[in-house]
Amino acid sequence: MEQRITLITLGVSDLARAKAFYEALGWRGQEVQATVFFQAGGLALVLWDRGKLARDCGLEPGQVGEAGGFGGIVLAHNVRSETEVDELLAAVRRAGGTITKPAAVNALGFYSSAFMDPDGHCWEVAYNPGFPLAADGSVTLPDFGGDAR
Repeated sequence: MEQRITLITLGVSDLARAKAFYEALGWRGQEVQATVFFQAGGLALVLWDRGKLARDCGLEPGQVGEAGGFGGIVLAHNVRSETEVDELLAAVRRAGGTITKPAAVNALGFYSSAFMDPDGHCWEVAYNPGFPLAADGSVTLPDFGGDAR
């Protein structure tokens, strides 16, 4: 398997609400057959009905948790300055998201925060000078000095 992620699909309970939330943050998507696709740099973020997504993964209704609980995955959005972190958090509040960790310099020394979208999907937003962004918004991990097997 090649080391690559091409799509991230979020299961949502209300597609219109989820689409409106991300659009309020400035994202622009396309809705096709009750699915919303957002181009996000070199990959795509997809919004799809939570139950349909679970069934598509071969899960039975009893195996599907309710929206709003922590699912064990955090998406990250790095920005170019502390000001951008604060601006994004203001947009999250206006759009109906929940700030779960206020912006501050964290234990690793960079400025970060966290929020949840209306379906409980967690996002970190961070300004980390050690992970500089290219002009197109992509990030290349630094050499941490270890063996990357």
